[in-house]
Amino acid sequence: MGSAQGAFFCVDNQTGKAVYGVRIERVRLCGFRNYESLTISPGGSLNLISGENGQGKTNLIESIFLCAVGRSHRTKRDKDLINREARGAYIGVDISNATGAHRIEIRLFVNERRRICVDGALCERSGELMGVLNAVLFSPESMSLIKGGPAERRRFLDMGISQLHPSYYYALQQYNAALKQRNALIKDLSAPLDLIRSWDSQLAKYGGEVVKRREDFFKIFPVYADGIYTDISGGAERLELSYERNEGALYIGESLKRNLDEDRRRGYTGTGPHRDDISILINGSDIRYFGSQGQQRTAALAMKLSEIELVYAVKGEYPVLLLDDVLSELDEKRKRKLIDSVEKCQCFLTSASELDAKAVKLMRAKAFTCANGQIKEDST
Repeated sequence: MGSAQGAFFCVDNQTGKAVYGVRIERVRLCGFRNYESLTISPGGSLNLISGENGQGKTNLIESIFLCAVGRSHRTKRDKDLINREARGAYIGVDISNATGAHRIEIRLFVNERRRICVDGALCERSGELMGVLNAVLFSPESMSLIKGGPAERRRFLDMGISQLHPSYYYALQQYNAALKQRNALIKDLSAPLDLIRSWDSQLAKYGGEVVKRREDFFKIFPVYADGIYTDISGGAERLELSYERNEGALYIGESLKRNLDEDRRRGYTGTGPHRDDISILINGSDIRYFGSQGQQRTAALAMKLSEIELVYAVKGEYPVLLLDDVLSELDEKRKRKLIDSVEKCQCFLTSASELDAKAVKLMRAKAFTCANGQIKEDST
């Protein structure tokens, strides 16, 4: 759709080098959540969307995140995203990144499969969307990284790595499809053992790819996260993150074969990356059980901000940062750290707090007010 002129962002004050980042030039919504029709043109740096709760601020954040990863962070059902008065919904985002100008369009239907288009071309597979618009979301739901179960932490891994390496997304899809087939056969006591074992090679192949990418991710990710956490805590505490593999990439096939009888007794596959987790320790203690609210919140923030640096390290440009109603949950020190990260990214920040909104406006943010399903730019 054009050149990459919009991808230039700023100059790093410390290195003097040009910093590049993804930019959203326009967002268009029709029949999405409580928006009948909306078009906004955000600024290239900090965008403040303020307003009372229940007016649609989070819905805007959700629409952008949907265009980045193809899924909502709030629901699994497309019909939840469609306005009650509409038969379908449209989400369109125009962006500029290192490869040029692009348009992402998602059409949702009540009784049909969604349609995703990039630059006017229909995406045959949802994975084709990955990496076009890199975005990092920090919201109240992000606390599930710490307080939730292993599935929440695996989801964090999967979304983060998929944006960096779309091939990971396809390997994960293939793995989950094979896992579904094997589990169905395991529950069928009449299923031949040879038929069950025929899926083991698929699980070993794609599971090995998934584990390898996760291992590579953890060669860098904990270093960034610990650095950010240490900075926020003033050096008093250290954040230790480690990848808890259920089985190593080279041994998944052997484990599947060895544990087949046990799997049949249990009725599910007990070996593979679908059982992995992330260990989160503060000064050697498991934060999930022994961490304070402040420590848990800081750890979640550090993990999310680390995604920003990882995207830049791998892709050479900073992602869009989505901050949904998080300032009110942070103390002043954590607010300052979060706001510091805004300087490198185009950011969308929502707030229902008048005090926080006023403070952010002083940072020369482009300010919008959200009310009754409408977003309007504030007059200067």
